[in-house]
Amino acid sequence: MWDQKRYHSLDYEMKQLFGRKIYKLSLNGGMTCPNRDGTLDTRGCIFCSEGGSGDFATGFRSDITEQIEEAKLMVAAKLVNTEHVGYIAYFQAYTNTYAPLDHLRSIFFEAINHPDIVILSIATRPDCINDEVLALLKELNQIIPVWIELGLQTIHERTADFIRRGYPLMVFDECVRSLHESGISVIVHCILGLPKESKHDMLKTMEYISTLPIQGIKLQLLHILKGTDLGQLYEEGCLNEALSLDAYVDIVISCIEHLPAELVIHRITGDGPKNLLLAPQWSSNKKLVLNRIHSQMKERDAYQGKYYNSPI
Repeated sequence: MWDQKRYHSLDYEMKQLFGRKIYKLSLNGGMTCPNRDGTLDTRGCIFCSEGGSGDFATGFRSDITEQIEEAKLMVAAKLVNTEHVGYIAYFQAYTNTYAPLDHLRSIFFEAINHPDIVILSIATRPDCINDEVLALLKELNQIIPVWIELGLQTIHERTADFIRRGYPLMVFDECVRSLHESGISVIVHCILGLPKESKHDMLKTMEYISTLPIQGIKLQLLHILKGTDLGQLYEEGCLNEALSLDAYVDIVISCIEHLPAELVIHRITGDGPKNLLLAPQWSSNKKLVLNRIHSQMKERDAYQGKYYNSPI
């Protein structure tokens, strides 16, 4: 079995690789996004807050080492013993390959040169990795493991257009192929509960992802936030109701069942800033959500006699 979570979790994977607990440190590389600076659009994705999906990252400062130390203190407040802890430098806010190459080289090398950093993780868009960036990522990957986290969200073009993703599926496919050929690990972000998507639609996305040469996935509940275009549509009554907790639990478990055993599941829910969250309000209690998912998995195991996305 993987561990008490009944699926191939990131925590399990890190303990297998490093023999200890590994925590992510959310960093800010000081970038923007082509969906915000006018290259593609000025409004961003329909669900994206002003924080650019980096609401929990440290504020931007050019000194990345200082950001790392500040983020370590935030993690330390939750721990009893930090002596044997390792860290992932996670560039989270906005699009973290969308800057001049000299800037990228400077911040990424400063991060990996920190003695406590064991992995470099970079959240970005597939249309923002060109040949020069790819060469830099390959160089970094020779020194420390590099993960590229790509925001796919859905394979369905009608939904992608509605959320203003800004690129077609073929661009994502080509980026995944290039990263795979370069030996760089890929983690795909998917949002569950996007407007007008059924459970069937979401499972089709999982089936598609299962065919790709990727190493990880993040399953993220759609958070409807104040100050976003999605939030405005919600407040105007133009959206269907957000997923209920029971519906989300059923969908996320079904998604996991569709994923291959070797795929590492980095996330099965997520945090929305409580001061911005419009819906679903139940998602603000992350512990409740995780406990409900794990409890439901355990109940299904007793009936089905198996573990989720595991070879058992």
